[in-house]
Amino acid sequence: MEIAKVAWRKSSHSTNNGGDCVELTSTPSTVAVRDSKNPDGPELLVTRKAFAALLSELKR
Repeated sequence: MEIAKVAWRKSSHSTNNGGDCVELTSTPSTVAVRDSKNPDGPELLVTRKAFAALLSELKR
């Protein structure tokens, strides 16, 4: 996946004040996560299944 050429999204609850945010982008099989303060930094790539499990745990 060419990460640099995809559209990144962040929560609508995020502000443009330089807050601590994560950004997400996805393909049919992968979710990429990065720090909004460092868009040229590393991305964490996980499967959609693993990301869904993470979200499920966070909602508990």
